[in-house]
Amino acid sequence: MPTIEIIIKMKKYHSVLTIAGSDCSGGAGIQADIKTISALGCYAASAITAVTVQNTCGVTGIHPIPASYVKAQIDAVMTDIKPKAIKIGMINDVEIVNAIATSIKEYKPESVVFDPVMVSTSGCKLIEDMAVEAIKKKLIPLSKIITPNLSEAMVLTGEDISDTRSMIVAGKKILELGCHAVLIKGGHLSGNDMYDVLCINDDKTPYIYTASKIQSKNTHGTGCTLSSAIAAFLSMGETLPNAVSKAKDYVHKGILNGKDINIGNGHGPLNHFYSPVSMHIFTENE
Repeated sequence: MPTIEIIIKMKKYHSVLTIAGSDCSGGAGIQADIKTISALGCYAASAITAVTVQNTCGVTGIHPIPASYVKAQIDAVMTDIKPKAIKIGMINDVEIVNAIATSIKEYKPESVVFDPVMVSTSGCKLIEDMAVEAIKKKLIPLSKIITPNLSEAMVLTGEDISDTRSMIVAGKKILELGCHAVLIKGGHLSGNDMYDVLCINDDKTPYIYTASKIQSKNTHGTGCTLSSAIAAFLSMGETLPNAVSKAKDYVHKGILNGKDINIGNGHGPLNHFYSPVSMHIFTENE
């Protein structure tokens, strides 16, 4: 009797796991990540690394989650939902760095987007010195792309960065740490235009993205939002340059559509849901 092969076509969401700290005010961290991933039509899962006390005016407290619980959260998601993309945000100590690195080696996700959050917008230090070294040795080499701002890039390289030329130099130096690509965010450069530089280790020509600055105090969580958006687009199969371009466009429009909205007394968030949301569903043979 001939064998009959039955193929069951399963509908799935493109899913992303975000590993980051919680922001009780909802503007940055896990909350911004979940909003971003959802707004772009993907399914968001999360593993919380720390509980922060913060609002639009600044950060006043950080309570790390035990590394074993961070690892357990990641295990729960990766053994069940199995997202292809992971976004990593704030990591406060070495043990959590080790737990995340172990998980990435174990589950081997297709894309790891690492936003090395070290200092808050208000100037609060968010990471231990020993964790910076652990990040360089253990997490950056496992990342498809890291997304430091100018201050973070200077911490990672020890270089002064003041223009696109020095951003490219710093980007190439960061690639030597082992990541596949680095996007240095130049939002704090002087002038009316913003320049972000993407360096990829198998591409000799850097990509330079330009956008006009938007006058707005509502920029809380833009870094978290950008890295989460990149992860979402990578999970949907976009190339790295396209994922960065689309993520930047999403953030730009979010700032533009949220600039006149008042949330809190300090730096409010961008508008994550400026356009109608529709979930991206694909069919997979199992």
